[in-house]
Amino acid sequence: MRKTPQRRGALTAATLLAALLASGCASMDRCDRNTAVGAAVGGVAGSVLTDQSTLGTVGGAVAGGVLGRGRGC
Repeated sequence: MRKTPQRRGALTAATLLAALLASGCASMDRCDRNTAVGAAVGGVAGSVLTDQSTLGTVGGAVAGGVLGRGRGC
């Protein structure tokens, strides 16, 4: 799969946004922080894996949030 400049820029922007959002989680407890980070990473992964499909992005965010929350919370 070839990455176009627009796709590479969108992926870079999404990654930076996820990093900024994760840095704002300092006052959250461990479970909330893991949920937020999981949702952000899952959303980016879902977007990349489904060629920026909205359904793939939302599905990835939901799955990432659930997996990030884990069983220990």
